[in-house]
Amino acid sequence: MIQMYYNDHEPPHFHARYGRARAIVRIADGEIIAGELPPTAKRLVRQWALARTGELQDNWKRARAHQPLEKVAGPDADE
Repeated sequence: MIQMYYNDHEPPHFHARYGRARAIVRIADGEIIAGELPPTAKRLVRQWALARTGELQDNWKRARAHQPLEKVAGPDADE
């Protein structure tokens, strides 16, 4: 599960959960800045974040402005 929160701290990031594992992932480069994920989940989330950087950055700006967020297809979405 990927989540982004209003009024969250810098740097721009999102929260990722996989089972009981949790991590905070920096949008700019997909790197985990807190917590941990299993290796496969970490790789998939990073690849997804890098592919969706623009959408994630836009949502971060919306969240900071207290505007509704746009839905972004998750790492497990069929494309």
